[in-house]
Amino acid sequence: MPKTEINETLFQNALERLVHSKFRSSFHLSQKLKQYAAEKGETLLKQHAVNFIQTRLAPEIIPNDGAQTPLKGHPVFIAQHACGCCCRGCLEKWYHIPKGRELSPKEQENVVMLLLQWIARDMQDFVPSAPKSAKTAKKSSQKQKKPPPKTLDLFD
Repeated sequence: MPKTEINETLFQNALERLVHSKFRSSFHLSQKLKQYAAEKGETLLKQHAVNFIQTRLAPEIIPNDGAQTPLKGHPVFIAQHACGCCCRGCLEKWYHIPKGRELSPKEQENVVMLLLQWIARDMQDFVPSAPKSAKTAKKSSQKQKKPPPKTLDLFD
């Protein structure tokens, strides 16, 4: 079996295990985050995921371990919580990767790929809306402005 098929099977098995956790399976991307992910695309999301994992999860010592991943604000953050990749304690519990050592490049890559697969799975039925151009957004905000109220001249 080629290496990519093994990874695919491992990722699918991990995602299936997570579905059985009440806590992990409660995480889903909001419509706003799905739209963000659709607009940014997989390449940029992967860059974000690589950066987040390198800086927040991979180091040997993480001063705020257990609190380094926000619960909202970015699709990768939500995926980290959904996949048990939000802190070193969860990585140890779910994937038997011990605390107290730096994650290897391969481990980092596997975490990133798992997160991207979770995001793709969570977005399966999402239909993105057309992104608004800056010009269209400005015009629509101008249309929504109400005219100032008429003033009454009480001294006429």
